Amino acid sequence: MTATPGTFDTALQDWRAWQNSPWGRLRYTVASHNLARHLPAADAGPLRVLDLAGADGGDAVPLAAAGHRVTVVDYAPGMLAAARERGRSEGAGACLTTVEADVFALPDEVSDGTWDVVLCHNLLQYQRQVSPALEAAAALVRPGGLLSVMAINRHSVPLALAVRSLDPAAALRSLDERGGAAVTFDAEITLHTAEEVRAALAPLGHTDCAHYGIRTVSDHITDDDRKRDPAFYADLEALELALTDRAPYVHTARLFQLVSRSPRR
Repeated sequence: MTATPGTFDTALQDWRAWQNSPWGRLRYTVASHNLARHLPAADAGPLRVLDLAGADGGDAVPLAAAGHRVTVVDYAPGMLAAARERGRSEGAGACLTTVEADVFALPDEVSDGTWDVVLCHNLLQYQRQVSPALEAAAALVRPGGLLSVMAINRHSVPLALAVRSLDPAAALRSLDERGGAAVTFDAEITLHTAEEVRAALAPLGHTDCAHYGIRTVSDHITDDDRKRDPAFYADLEALELALTDRAPYVHTARLFQLVSRSPRR
């Protein structure tokens, strides 16, 4: 099924449940940790941050709570309402703005190319080709600003099928497959690799990308109940943070994150 605004709004409760799961929490914790490594010191002042396809503000609200001026763009009105509520509940409402729009048809007040940081964390898997989305995102970053992109890692799928599903035949078939289905949302997705995305970013001037892996270990542990134990989760989080930038683990992590700086024109 092709993703529509209703695809995401009708699954909001399931999405929130996923965010609160151990694997959902790891996704946000590690992504935030990786991005923070590239942000200026806190005393440099607030940044202007744009979160494309930012859904209910899982990435955006913590940045707004830290004092940055954050705008979430999404075409799902229910998700944006949830982002505003999340912002209010976490005391970040004054620093959070939402814009209902398609990322490929942005209003003038968003598309001025002056953003300090642009996040593209929930978009690429819904695009058959990454270049149009990357071109749109990169055009929004000011010279010297940061672009952070994330997607499901195609390299992780065969390993997950073999280890978690104990289905080596399916793992073998998946080696050359690019299609998949979203777990939470009833929508088709396309699986990409960090190598493909880096190649698409290079012509846009983003040639020096920091490559991170998210959930390098967690998704290969089959005992999901164990991950809910606070002590085990704390150890797992520490391990994930330690492995996020280490080869070879980044190449088979469930998600990849690339952070790059826009060329100074």
